[in-house]
Amino acid sequence: MGAYQDEHITISDDVRITISKENYLKAIAEAESEGETVIAATLSRWLRVSAPAVTMAIRRLKRDSLIRVHAGGEINLTREGREIANRVLQRHQLIERMLTEIFGMEWYKVHDEAEQLEHALSADFERKLLEKLGNGEACPHGNRVGTDRPEDRRERGWRPLDEIAAGESARVISVFERDRQLLEYLDGLEIRPGAEVRMISHNYDDTVTLSVSGKPVQLGRTAGAKVWVARSGSHREAR
Repeated sequence: MGAYQDEHITISDDVRITISKENYLKAIAEAESEGETVIAATLSRWLRVSAPAVTMAIRRLKRDSLIRVHAGGEINLTREGREIANRVLQRHQLIERMLTEIFGMEWYKVHDEAEQLEHALSADFERKLLEKLGNGEACPHGNRVGTDRPEDRRERGWRPLDEIAAGESARVISVFERDRQLLEYLDGLEIRPGAEVRMISHNYDDTVTLSVSGKPVQLGRTAGAKVWVARSGSHREAR
């Protein structure tokens, strides 16, 4: 395959970057963005692969200096590994935006489509998409490329939906995108990026009652924890 070259990344001719390696690096970056400490079991769960397969993949990624594995088993990306992961995430996001902004596909469908297409995108087509759509915008789920951990979101003034107080209004900013059933469920409740919601009550049965588009809806706290919101009227979500 030769050297892995991009505008910002050049990997030695001795390092072969495969689709499998890209998937592992991307999964590490995504899990970190959800606040998880990444270990082998995390990757097995995120990628739905066996423990022996993960062990082999970790060995290859470590050999290629794309990850570091610490004494307790925690896995971190090296600079080269993170750049590759971010590049895959950027292609993924561009495809999602293309599908929604150009083709009008429903926001809750585009993650799965982008998973299928992200490795097939040529550099020329990627440049065309960047020219058409621009860079730096959030994806249709409100998520960003690069490290964006829960503590980073809280620093911007965002909070999980289930944490807002009764009587408080908020705007939905981002939603966890790797769960198609959750996305369809939220869309049916009209809880999507840009939606205005108001907390009515926190309930005894581990649900919350919200007002969405003037209608009361109930949502489990587990689902609410995967939706990030900012106080209505706040401009910090754009930063």
